[in-house]
Amino acid sequence: MPPAERGATRIADRVVAKVAAQAAREALAALPGGPPRGPGPGGAAPPHAAVTVHHDIARIRVSLELDYPSDLAESCSAVRRQVVRRVEECAGMAVPEVDIDIEHLHSAHTRSAAVRDGKLR
Repeated sequence: MPPAERGATRIADRVVAKVAAQAAREALAALPGGPPRGPGPGGAAPPHAAVTVHHDIARIRVSLELDYPSDLAESCSAVRRQVVRRVEECAGMAVPEVDIDIEHLHSAHTRSAAVRDGKLR
């Protein structure tokens, strides 16, 4: 019996979301300025992803924080490319869209003010 006829493999949405979030971290780390710094010693919150899978097609929404000023469009494009590439190669799913939500922008001014005022998140 051929392998394709022996059963099915289902990858949970949360697993695909973890792959997408890790891919977003990889893309941000590869940017010229490195990953977003954010206030405090921990830097920006890591990206997180929400995924809906239907018939091996994954629709992905990635939420992230970026440094400001920076090329926001290029950062988002880099994240999209990496997320599509990693989900296709790791999960074997088509990714027709990756929506990006920029939840927070971190500037040098807000980082220094947060440290000075002790308002770290």
